[in-house]
Amino acid sequence: MHPQDVASSLLGALTKREEEDPAGDAPKQENNAEWAIFILLMLLIVAFCVSYTMQQRKITAIHETVVSIFGGMTVGLILRVSGFDSIRDLVNFNYKYFFNLLLPPIILSSGYELHQANFFRNIGTILTFAFAGTFISAVVIGVLLWLYTAISLEGLDVSFIDAISVGATLSATDPVTILAIFNTFKVDPKLYTIIFGESILNDAVAIVIFESAQSAGTKGGGIGIWSALHGIWYFLSEFFGSLAIGAIIGVLTALGLKYTYVRRYPHIESCLVVLIAYATYFFAQAIKMSGIVALLFCGITLKHYAYFNMSRRTQLTTKYIFRILAQLSENFIFIYLGLALFTEKNLVYQPLLIIVTILSVCAARWLAVFPLSKLINWFLRYRARRQGREAAEELPYSYQAMLFWAGLRGAVGVALSALFTAKETQALQATVLVVVVLTVIIFGGTTARMLEILGIRTGVTDEADSDDEFDIEAVGGGLYKRSDTGIGFNPRSSARSRGSVLSLHNVNNATTVAGANPAGGGDGNSWASGHRSPHMPPRTNSRSRMKAPQTNLGDDLERSDLLGASGE
Repeated sequence: MHPQDVASSLLGALTKREEEDPAGDAPKQENNAEWAIFILLMLLIVAFCVSYTMQQRKITAIHETVVSIFGGMTVGLILRVSGFDSIRDLVNFNYKYFFNLLLPPIILSSGYELHQANFFRNIGTILTFAFAGTFISAVVIGVLLWLYTAISLEGLDVSFIDAISVGATLSATDPVTILAIFNTFKVDPKLYTIIFGESILNDAVAIVIFESAQSAGTKGGGIGIWSALHGIWYFLSEFFGSLAIGAIIGVLTALGLKYTYVRRYPHIESCLVVLIAYATYFFAQAIKMSGIVALLFCGITLKHYAYFNMSRRTQLTTKYIFRILAQLSENFIFIYLGLALFTEKNLVYQPLLIIVTILSVCAARWLAVFPLSKLINWFLRYRARRQGREAAEELPYSYQAMLFWAGLRGAVGVALSALFTAKETQALQATVLVVVVLTVIIFGGTTARMLEILGIRTGVTDEADSDDEFDIEAVGGGLYKRSDTGIGFNPRSSARSRGSVLSLHNVNNATTVAGANPAGGGDGNSWASGHRSPHMPPRTNSRSRMKAPQTNLGDDLERSDLLGASGE
């Protein structure tokens, strides 16, 4: 090609680009982006206001997530009818935003707030549903969908691999609504833990099945014995490799906090913990591992080991930062799903395909719950008989029915559907989106009623509501309760007992007499975790030193640090 031809082609490309995106449109695009962000923020504000009103008035017939979906659907419909295409494109569902911004806070908070004793006590049941149950669900949905499209009532051309990919996307459960209702009603912790553990782990399993199916489709070799064995090896190596990455980073973080004095600077310490946790997710993703599994077990390890090497301010800061980010992400995801129903331009809705897929999801969930539950009950009874004892059913029928009802689909499936490469991509994406929204509305909206119908006990108070070393909650009479029940924490034998109480009128009181520690005796210069306090003695001219020379200064500083005071 001659230089003149190259130059003319470059000039033509630049001219075309200017015509498509002239400089004069830059202010308009910025204005559209500002309107889009404002709309999303207002939807979040309205969602939280509705949540507050519902909690104040004890409304349980409908959950806030359902309200968030309907709010997103309403705004999406308005944008579609009014013709604001530029704004509609900006609020459209983007799977990159989902995987990189919205999903990590939810996974991290789940691992960090996990009740570890209940989780590992039921780990066998959780892994059975997460691994075998997800695989059964993906295969059943895929086979039924493939059989329906083979009949070709709607003229759809869906290969077996594409059908399995759809089955994998719809095997990822996301019972945020149901677990929130469980928290409100204080449902039996064992049932809560099983549903929670399955929903967290099966996201990673569904993603691996989806990637394996897409890889088989790309290579064009179909699904055979060799590809199935390769998929199993790929899954096991990715899962346990990601688990190791998260656990190792969590342990290294704990050692770093233990053998340094970074806890003297809680703001730096808090930033490091948050950044290390998020770096774990993106590192695992970058090396083709599962960021979900790595971040989940990083959060578990951080809470089990690193938490008790942090300063008290960092303990509180990380706990509530992770919880707040997760709450924002969860509400935003449901708003996002509602918007996507009307903001997506290329979706093709096939009513019969949607109905068949919903029925397939229900059938797959039934096959993944009831047979596996019977198998778990049989195995535990058999093991008990071998040990010469009797064992009650691990999963009674009411629990099995609730597990089936908790199988609503989540936003992970919608995000994965954006990666479809099938001929009927638009129809399959629309089907996945509608199924996810309908299952959240139908199953999530009737959970409270199902608890009542099934007779599942509520109002259950577990032996420890959280794994915090101290769970600071206001109690009657102006007192703050410290639970001292954290997993991985062994309290020192001292006068400070479990569930000790700290009187508010003594906090920051410089005239407290030494030895009159309302929380009990012990070394005032030590943390409850057994480590020495990093605080240096106060200056000679400080108020506490001048007024009360005999004061237990370390204990006062520890109390001040607990409530975020200055300590002077």
